[in-house]
Amino acid sequence: MKILVVDDSAFMRSMIKRILAEKNPEIREASNAEEAVGAFVEFHPDLVFLDIIMPGRSGIETLKDIRSKDPGAKVIMCTSIGGQEKVIQECVEAGASDFITKPFTPDEINGVLSRFTG
Repeated sequence: MKILVVDDSAFMRSMIKRILAEKNPEIREASNAEEAVGAFVEFHPDLVFLDIIMPGRSGIETLKDIRSKDPGAKVIMCTSIGGQEKVIQECVEAGASDFITKPFTPDEINGVLSRFTG
């Protein structure tokens, strides 16, 4: 299984990687939109964890770029802005597969993983 973790926070990328390590996936990281799209094209991940709020291009714009490359891409949006229905609606319209709200627990990450990888 190949997973791309995109977040401008090195701490958040590390946390997600540590949680996912139990499943032994191949993980790549990106810290911004440009890196994320490049890594997606090169790596062809099975699942993407993508932060919504990033400097420069937002996660929503990055989601649109990824979905233009692969309409079937499985992208989990990660946000600390829970409860903002407008942002969630934008993500759904852009093709988000699911959402996870920071701070998250290992069980939440593993739950998302099991829903999308069987």
